[in-house]
Amino acid sequence: MRILVVEDDPVLAAALTRALEQSAYAVDLVGDGQAANDALAATGYDLVVLDLALPKVDGLAVLRRLRDRRIQTPVLILTARDTLEDRVLGLDSGADDYLTKPFDLPEFEARVRALIRRAHGNAGLELVHGRLRLDVAARRLFYDDQAIELPARELALIELLLARQGRVVSKEQMIDHLFGFGDDVGSNAIEVYVHRVRRKLEPLGIEIRTVRGMGYLLDHAPR
Repeated sequence: MRILVVEDDPVLAAALTRALEQSAYAVDLVGDGQAANDALAATGYDLVVLDLALPKVDGLAVLRRLRDRRIQTPVLILTARDTLEDRVLGLDSGADDYLTKPFDLPEFEARVRALIRRAHGNAGLELVHGRLRLDVAARRLFYDDQAIELPARELALIELLLARQGRVVSKEQMIDHLFGFGDDVGSNAIEVYVHRVRRKLEPLGIEIRTVRGMGYLLDHAPR
């Protein structure tokens, strides 16, 4: 899952990014409305977290432009504008949820999970491969009923492979899913993460198969 955070307060932006990354989301962060428009034109996102009082282009204008392009990506507004009229205007302009500042991070994280569940049309979205199961909203991986604890990017890699099981996932797709555009991605970063995850899945009878020249494919390990 990839999330765009549009927030010009550096302290809040850092806190939001840290919280989302700890939940295994890839996060892109921009600080003004024009940068948000550019990012949304270039990249597909699973969720947009949008401040309203932004430099260059107001957040409502960013939201309206997104909806004018018929893009239905969920949008969570975070703003200090707390009147009833402001909330109605934000929701009528196309926002899916509206949270006023100040707020508690656990509530923010819960709203993110709810919007992602809603976007997938499933209140309890799971990705399943044999006995392996990922609760997408809760960001929890299970083998049967046993929880498997993984670092955020390893969990994000498994999520991508589960979501596209039966299809080859390219290295470029993995980079887009695991890293924000500000991350320094080494030339062999994907190979390193695939190696780490492969070692953890193979004892469970699950293989990440290399398809030469194309990418990787989730499969059952040979007996």
